Amino acid sequence: MKQQNMQKKTQNPKGLLGKKGKGEPERLSGGEAQAGGGGPSGENGRQQKENIQGYLGELQKLGIVLGLESMRNLMEELGNVQDRLPAIHVAGTNGKGSVCAMLSSILCEAGYKVGTYTSPAVFSRREQYQVNGEAISQENLEEILAEVKEACERLLARGRAQPTAFEVETAAAFLYFCRRECQVILLEAGMGGEGDATNIIRKPLASILTSISMDHMKFLGDSLGEIARAKAGIIKEGGVAIVAEPAQEEVQQAIERACQEKHAGLVYAKEGEAKGVSLKSGRLCFSYGALGEIALSMTGFYQIQNSICAIKAAEALQDMGWEIPASAVKKGLEKSQWEGRFSILCQEPLFIIDGAHNQDAAEKLQKTLKMGFTNRKIIYIIGVLADKEYGKMLDKMLPLAWKVFTITPGNPRALHGRELAEVAKKYHRDITFFPEISEAVRQSLEVAAKEQAIVLAFGSLSYLGEIKKALKENI
Repeated sequence: MKQQNMQKKTQNPKGLLGKKGKGEPERLSGGEAQAGGGGPSGENGRQQKENIQGYLGELQKLGIVLGLESMRNLMEELGNVQDRLPAIHVAGTNGKGSVCAMLSSILCEAGYKVGTYTSPAVFSRREQYQVNGEAISQENLEEILAEVKEACERLLARGRAQPTAFEVETAAAFLYFCRRECQVILLEAGMGGEGDATNIIRKPLASILTSISMDHMKFLGDSLGEIARAKAGIIKEGGVAIVAEPAQEEVQQAIERACQEKHAGLVYAKEGEAKGVSLKSGRLCFSYGALGEIALSMTGFYQIQNSICAIKAAEALQDMGWEIPASAVKKGLEKSQWEGRFSILCQEPLFIIDGAHNQDAAEKLQKTLKMGFTNRKIIYIIGVLADKEYGKMLDKMLPLAWKVFTITPGNPRALHGRELAEVAKKYHRDITFFPEISEAVRQSLEVAAKEQAIVLAFGSLSYLGEIKKALKENI
């Protein structure tokens, strides 16, 4: 039997969102429910939005600060609301967001109220905070962030350190999900694991580690073993770890050592458990045990292992007493969506975006192309961040390209597209740099339409929103 706080609810949550007056929307209002709703509107609302955006912009200048002391101070100021939320914690290099999306869909199909917090924001800050797949309203987001900002100001007045932007955003997620009375939340770690702000949770239902590869070496270490140890820091005493089966022995050793030290159970999610992998009618299909054939709408080949991670996590929850029927697992996987991961934005010509931004992700993207897309010419639009191993990514991906367009992402860490073009010429002859992303998209559509080619934009999550906007303006 499930514990009482895990029981499915058939009525709207009461008392924590503010009472819904006649004709009024539900609103978050401070820490408690207040009759009549309230909330900023008109000029006051615009002023609050500008204040919050400016505040987060200033905090971004603090950069990345790993460690939990500041986050503990902030959450204590907010009443440690995170301790009231059953959580599943997801870390890894690639696949975290997809696994969160899959698990959210599965748990929603099983009848639970699910909060999902992911990062970074790709298309909108609102997308980072979802309940049952629905993004937070702009108004509620501003109210929650304003409340966290006030808590930070109280800390500063007492001589405590200013929390970083990510800590503020993470605290806002806990506060929002608590107000919405979520029965379970999915937390994507921002970077690493042990020192990440999301690791404030004390005893997650499960700790999931997706594939691990070289990334963020400046903060996590220069070897796969060091990076794996940092990410395995989300594994808690007596817990259970669901781990995408590592290809590298040093990653496996680091994770197994962490599980032994924490007396935690270890379940490997093995890609080989998926049988009969194929593309059928635009869906990625495979069979898994008693679930039979599963037809994913997310067609990147790497979603196979992510799916197995989600299935293993669902099985672990079932063992704990959570009611998750097999039909919910199958339907949840098939309905799950995660934009920016081999997402098809346009069919004529076929236009795809993918967040691949390191060697491991590039290898998996290459597999996807080889599985069903090499029968047509492929035009790449590529933009990367300067601190990534883009040379290795180009080495893997460019042999499959017909033409390559390089751009400069709108990010302070971006590598200039002209410089990327010079590097890309080592791997391909037909390279063109475009100063404007919109022009790269326009030209790719024009050429693709004439040649019945495919357009694939990848290299960094940071510019996919700009690609999507430019595409809408040109079709």
